[in-house]
Amino acid sequence: MNDQRLRAGDSDRDHTLTIIQRAYEAGRLDLDEMRERQEKALKSRYTDELPALVVDLPEGSELVARPAHAPAANAPRYEALPATAPGDGGFNVAIMSGRDVLVEPGTREVGCLSFWGGNNYDLTQAMGPGRIVTMTLNSIMGGCNVHVPPGVRVIDQSVALMGGNDIHARAQGDGSNGTVVIKGLQFWGGNDVKLRQ
Repeated sequence: MNDQRLRAGDSDRDHTLTIIQRAYEAGRLDLDEMRERQEKALKSRYTDELPALVVDLPEGSELVARPAHAPAANAPRYEALPATAPGDGGFNVAIMSGRDVLVEPGTREVGCLSFWGGNNYDLTQAMGPGRIVTMTLNSIMGGCNVHVPPGVRVIDQSVALMGGNDIHARAQGDGSNGTVVIKGLQFWGGNDVKLRQ
């Protein structure tokens, strides 16, 4: 019998990212350790690469049986809203236009193609401890505005040609209120990530 490695899917990586996030919230990982493990999880291609990232964390075995751990006493506490939307937030196109989009709790993926325009995404309700939202935002001479609440970590994995994403310093949180991963192609354009107060 051939021992073939299995490819990791988004749900496998998301599960591992949630464990890492919860371990950080419990004080088992510092910020640098959390980020390093998150980056490795996001780059994992095979399922057998993921357990090594959480094998030393109790959350790895307790994730399903127990609620999220409380953050440190001096850290802001963010409550995750119950999921009300399907994981796939859909894909839309903004050509010389755009619209305001309130991303619902439970949404895990959002996609958009912007050409001389772009949407305004409000992720305030979609984020919370352990939540991961992946946004595939392709921009051609345009781009979207993404508004995140405090405490959200923003990871930029997009490809840029004569453009790029602008993640405002105040919008880059420690990950205690979830993670936003931005993917896509930026050509003569890009997306603007701002803090929503």
